[in-house]
Amino acid sequence: MTAVSLVFVLLSALAHSSWNLLLKRSSDKEVFVWWLLVAGSILLAPLGGILLWQNPIGQSGWWLVLTTIILHILYFVLLGRGYTQGDLSLVYPIARGVGPMLIPMLAVIILGENIELPAIIGVAAIVLGIYIVSWWGNFHQLIGQPLAILKNPGTRYAILTGLTITCYALVDKRGVAHVQPFLYMYLMTLGSAAGLAPYVLGKQGWKAAQLELRINSLPIIVAGLLTYLAYGLVLTAFSWSRVSYVAPAREVGIVFGVLMGVFILKEPLGRGRLIGSSVIVLGTPKAGICLKQYQKFHQKLSIQYILSIQICTIKSQRIWF
Repeated sequence: MTAVSLVFVLLSALAHSSWNLLLKRSSDKEVFVWWLLVAGSILLAPLGGILLWQNPIGQSGWWLVLTTIILHILYFVLLGRGYTQGDLSLVYPIARGVGPMLIPMLAVIILGENIELPAIIGVAAIVLGIYIVSWWGNFHQLIGQPLAILKNPGTRYAILTGLTITCYALVDKRGVAHVQPFLYMYLMTLGSAAGLAPYVLGKQGWKAAQLELRINSLPIIVAGLLTYLAYGLVLTAFSWSRVSYVAPAREVGIVFGVLMGVFILKEPLGRGRLIGSSVIVLGTPKAGICLKQYQKFHQKLSIQYILSIQICTIKSQRIWF
């Protein structure tokens, strides 16, 4: 990884944990996350228009944009619910740790590859870290009931959020090969804001949306810009460096998130959360060592995705003509 890419990734991690902090501090998490997407879409509309004019998007690019919009809508809903049910220092490290844990496992299951020893150690460390964060001091209960970790709704939503992150990371690596990274990010933001509107307004109502905007107007604007900056920076790093280097380095944000939860939100300073998040961070690069599997896994999915797009296009042309 180049020095510039590393700086971008670290800045991205800080920006990402910061907007998650603002989300956690909000009154209505789901409404807040919708407003931050709306704010980003409006404030960055001139930039998005210029980028779209300068960087025309092909058919494959538009399909990838649509896919990431759908996945991000799900991601924002799950994340909002996670912070409604759990602390920042609980939800954030689990959500960020699930992805690096899953990549090697999916490579073995789907590609039938042999996982390397460092990756096994890394995956085991991440799983251990998640259990430490969630169940420090109660491990005796987990001996007989290892799935008891899922009883905590904050943990459940954090794990589901991590699954969604894994899916959109695979799509987005391919997406920035077809669409300029910051344009890709803007279209995702705009599409997610539009897609979430019926859900948020239908569930919470316009009055609740107005109240959240009135209470947290400045945090919403800041969070909207940080969201765009955070993922825009990492997408740029994806286009310059290997995912196997970028993804593990980005997980330093786990430490940022836990420290913000403890020192800013005054969440319980439990040794389990600090130790567990540290174990997750240490395990992430180990899991990343096996990213020959990741690259082959991503390449196979990309080929299947392109073939599916071509098949859909051929069928649609036949129907049209």
